[in-house]
Amino acid sequence: MDKIDSLKNQNLIWHFIGPIQSNKAKQIAQNFDWVHSVDRLKIAKRLNDQRSEDMEKLNILLQVNIDNESTKSGVLIDEIDELVTHFENFQNIALRGFMCIPNPDNAEQSFKKMAEILKKHPNLDTLSMGMSADLELAIENGANFVRIGTDIFGKRV
Repeated sequence: MDKIDSLKNQNLIWHFIGPIQSNKAKQIAQNFDWVHSVDRLKIAKRLNDQRSEDMEKLNILLQVNIDNESTKSGVLIDEIDELVTHFENFQNIALRGFMCIPNPDNAEQSFKKMAEILKKHPNLDTLSMGMSADLELAIENGANFVRIGTDIFGKRV
């Protein structure tokens, strides 16, 4: 948060990507413009409650566990419609779309599924999917945001 504070006057748009703990929701809600990793209603409610009404709405993406992997976070496909309905009632957050981290072995199929999910929700406009290794494929399937940390910073050590 110190980095955000030091750059407040730069008119930057800040994106939060990663697991969200309930006790960190206030800091996230007050300092970021986008949250890419909302994976349950409880977190969405916390972010909504912690976002000041005098701020612009916090843009959020619902994280989808597109391949139903037990090691990954996110809502299951059959939970999406109900959650989208709940999010319409929030005053301080705006559901903009979906995010996924697919299994690399079937990324293309997963990206296609995500594109279909977005089509079912015409009021939403954003897909965050794809990383350095598969960003072209993600973009071909409608990604607005891709995560390219490896291409910029190199492999994690």
